[in-house]
Amino acid sequence: MEDRVAERASNGAAEHPSGDERFGVLEKALKRTRYSQDQLIEILHVAQGVFGYLSEDVLIFVGRELRLPLSRVFGVATFYHLFTFEEPGEHGATVCTGTACFVKGADRIVDALATEFQISSGQTTEDGRFTLKTARCLGSCGLAPVVVIDGAVRGHLDAEGVLEVVAEQMAADADDDAEDPTPDEADAVAAGAASEARL
Repeated sequence: MEDRVAERASNGAAEHPSGDERFGVLEKALKRTRYSQDQLIEILHVAQGVFGYLSEDVLIFVGRELRLPLSRVFGVATFYHLFTFEEPGEHGATVCTGTACFVKGADRIVDALATEFQISSGQTTEDGRFTLKTARCLGSCGLAPVVVIDGAVRGHLDAEGVLEVVAEQMAADADDDAEDPTPDEADAVAAGAASEARL
């Protein structure tokens, strides 16, 4: 183990052929764990936090750096429902379909979201605005049915309530976007201010 860490330190940080700087961030996390294969789950969490999802390139990089076969890295990543393998939408909902949540209407929530956004579980809308996922258990059975909306755990909501929360989140995001000028608008404002200053 010590030899492997020393060898990597002398060779410098691993570089990814794409030149994507996020791989450098991931490399720092690998160094921090001393390239320990036992830290695979932690490294996958870091990778998802940095990239937003686990692409094939990321899984290959992690496997190579930890000297693990891709089958093991992929097997661990697919076992846990919190890892995702496609770029998620700007907004998302993960509906718990465990027994307690299912009994209290999780299936109706999934159906309502799927109908509203015209997608199935595991898909993202064509415009990239919303991703719908399901999970076998989110560990919050006392709040059943449970839905994680944009990272926040929401409980005791029916399908209509979930649709309202999602609509509010998306509207708030749209309001924030409307307040930010586009690059063209910002250039026009700057040009106008410059011409007024010359007068």
